[in-house]
Amino acid sequence: MPWLQLKARIAPEQAELLEELLLAEGATAITLQDAHDDPVFEPERGTTPLWNETVLTGLYDDLEGLQDMLERLAAAWAESMPGEPCPEIEHELVADRDWEREWMEDFQPLRMGQRLWIVPSWHVPPEADAVNLHLDPGLAFGTGTHPTTAMCLEWLDGLALEGGLDGKAVLDVGCGSGILAIAALKLGAATATGTDIDPQALQASRDNAERNDIAEEAFTLCYPEQLAASRRFPVVVANILAGPLVTLAPTIAGHVAHGGRLALSGILAHQADEVLDAYQAQGLRMENPELRDGWARLSGYRP
Repeated sequence: MPWLQLKARIAPEQAELLEELLLAEGATAITLQDAHDDPVFEPERGTTPLWNETVLTGLYDDLEGLQDMLERLAAAWAESMPGEPCPEIEHELVADRDWEREWMEDFQPLRMGQRLWIVPSWHVPPEADAVNLHLDPGLAFGTGTHPTTAMCLEWLDGLALEGGLDGKAVLDVGCGSGILAIAALKLGAATATGTDIDPQALQASRDNAERNDIAEEAFTLCYPEQLAASRRFPVVVANILAGPLVTLAPTIAGHVAHGGRLALSGILAHQADEVLDAYQAQGLRMENPELRDGWARLSGYRP
């Protein structure tokens, strides 16, 4: 069965109203996309910013009465926004497809470094003897596809996390999906601690740990304020944003043990120097940034 698709290019301030009008007409799904591929970085807390020009699309399974629907939309817009022209609404029929199957095919196993693979649950691991981390896109927060996450995973893959008789302990600040902490455990770390301010992140981390057969006692999850300020770790990783990384520099650096290693990401390339300076000021020896697709990963150690 084909679907009716309505599409309009709109300004950000028009999005909420047009979305409400399309839903009132029975839209099965609404999507918002950037019209010009302009990324939005580090939005203010509590805001949901849109691009300067947004493409809003509504999908309908009822193909009847298109002209009447367009007239009702125009009338409702005129009533809500007197004097402002209604955005031009394009329409087309799109063929029915197995949307779930197409979505799944977009995600293939990803190799990170030399030993580690990120494998969606519907795929067989390409290398059965490799370190395979099972994680599905969309579960929450991070799946390894973004350069910031990928660079952190590759950094972890390059460490000797089995160090010593008991292995190393890892701290993941802003753990999100738990991907970095779980990867560290799979790569040989003895224990991992994940902190996040979002309860959904902590739940997602716990769920992903269970999917990967991580023992509960090996992976501790807590809010940042629950982590003792005096606790030190041989390995610390934080993939958040540049602003919080700078603000939290004394706290994050304070958790790095003597001889311990640190990786920071979620940083735009032009922000790298500011973050680097903040951690050097905490007594860490920072290395040259690793850059990829406009993003930076910083790494260093405490002498």
